[in-house]
This record gives sequence, structure tokens and C-alpha cells, in this order.
Amino acid sequence: MVKLVTIFGGSGFVGRYVARRMAREGWRVRVAVRRPNEALFVRTYGAVGQVEPVLCNVRDAESVRQALRGADVAINCVGILNEVGRNTFGLTQYHGARHIAEAAQEMGVRRVVQISAIGADPQSDSEYAATKGTAEEVILKHVPEAVILRPSIIFGPEDQFFNRFAGVARFSPVLPLFGAGVRFQPVYVDDVAQAAVLAATGKAGPGVYELGGPEVKSFADMMYDMLDTIHRPGRIVVGLPLWFGSVMGWGLDLLQKLTGSLFVNKVITRDQAKNLARNNVAGEDTMGFADLGMTPVALGAVLPEYLWRFRPSGQYEDVRESVGNLRRPQL
Repeated sequence: MVKLVTIFGGSGFVGRYVARRMAREGWRVRVAVRRPNEALFVRTYGAVGQVEPVLCNVRDAESVRQALRGADVAINCVGILNEVGRNTFGLTQYHGARHIAEAAQEMGVRRVVQISAIGADPQSDSEYAATKGTAEEVILKHVPEAVILRPSIIFGPEDQFFNRFAGVARFSPVLPLFGAGVRFQPVYVDDVAQAAVLAATGKAGPGVYELGGPEVKSFADMMYDMLDTIHRPGRIVVGLPLWFGSVMGWGLDLLQKLTGSLFVNKVITRDQAKNLARNNVAGEDTMGFADLGMTPVALGAVLPEYLWRFRPSGQYEDVRESVGNLRRPQL
């Protein structure tokens, strides 16, 4: 009998890769999202009827129960980086995970995979990290056999990190960074998806896994890698103090609140400034990719595949350079 997995947030950045891999494994895939009409593309990940988007809002317990009904496994990929309207960290990340955990316990779904984040800590001064931590606790309370995956910063074609800064570098000679020295361990999105599939299919034991790529890099170093990839080495990376980022975040958060989210703060929030005060690297005493039998992909192997469009001549940049080399006189 073909098994069924419900992937909450299955059309998002990480979720779509998980959905694709689960379909390749032969599972029926139910993609639970708030706007199914905007997630129709997931149907192409499998045979006709194998992958289906369904309506679900993790803030609503009954909605979660309906999405999980009949499923063998639940994977929670829901997460937000900043609060907009009713999508707060508490309602989305903690209560959403609580609803999934309670429904899984009620329906006998013993295999649950939670996509968390390195730095998740119920005692954190950051709401993002604190609600990620309390979400882990509530998942493990109701489903002790659950698998928690904590990735570092995730990169891939649809990311909002390298794409965002590469877009800025197209027009600005300066890249201002808050927390330029903070260290990350960038991890490829499809590696995180593969880890989630191993957990969902029972090939990974229960527990917490911290997922970091093969390299530890500072924020500034990652920006220099990005600039080299898009062939814009003349751009200047400027580190700015975090206290200034916190003040700016406070002002922009206030503006978002006063405008009723007509203006959305996509620059820096106070909560993001708090997260940039600490390193985002996998712990040495935690399980990771090695325990899953995986070798993660390096940043440099993937960035050129999707950042080429930010080069001065886009997809023709390599051709232009080759022609230039042919025209140079040979000494």
C-alpha cells in the first residue's frame, strides 16, 4: 500500500524540495498550504494525483487535523523570518507546531519531522529562536520519536538571502552588513530536504540533528563569495554595528505597525539584529550529516547555477569573457 505524507508548508522554499523527494520515493504527498491555488506547481513533482495541495492554516487546529487525516508521516516546514499581520512567531511557529503535534498524537502518527533552526532555544532573547525552541519542545512532548532538523542558513535557487544581496549588488557599489563577522555554516536546500526524507522514511533515528554545510564562513566572506560569483569584485562590503541595526530595526518595525503592514520591513528587524549577535554553526557534540550518512554540498558548487543572472551580461557573461580571451594577443 502506498503511504501518505502531509507536508505543512510544502510549497515553500524548503518544503517544495521535500515534496519532490518524497514523490520520487513513491509516496503520496499532501502539500498543506494556506493558498492551494498558488501551489499548483507541486503537482508536477509526481504522477497524476500523486502530489496534491490542500488548504490548511497551521494557526487553526481543526485545519491541521483535516490535513493530517489518513497520513502516515507529518513534516513541518512552516517558518517565518519576520512577523506580518497575524503571522506572528508565536502563532505560526509555536502554536502551529503544537497543533501538528497534538493532531499527530491524537491520530497515531508516530513519525513527525520538524524543520527547526540552529540557535533554537526557548530561553533566547530572540522571538524567532525562542519560538523555534518551544516548538521543538512541544513536538517532542507529544511525539517523543520525532526527528528535529536544525539547519544553518539555507541557500538554493529560491533563497531570499543570496538572491537579495546579489540584487542589491547589481546597482549599489556598497553592500552594508549588520553583523559582518558572525559565522554561518551555509547548507544547500536539497541536502536539508534529503535529510528530512531520511527521517520521514525511517532511515534516520529520532533525535536532534544540526545541519551545517562543509564550510564555516563569516557573513562578509559569504558576500565576497557571492560577488565573485556574479563577477562584481569592485563592490565594497561595509560592516555596520549591531546597535545601529537594532535602532534601525526598531524604527522600521514601528513603521510597519503604524501602516498596518502596508509597509513590510524587509531591511532588518529588531529580532533579526538579535540573531545576528550570535554565530549560526552546528555544535560539535550534536548529530549531523555524518550521522545521516550524507556529505553536504559546498556553497561554491551551487551559487553559480542560480546567481548567473546577476552578472553584468547575465547568461552571456562566460561567452563574452571567452571572446575577450581570444582577442588578447598571445605573448
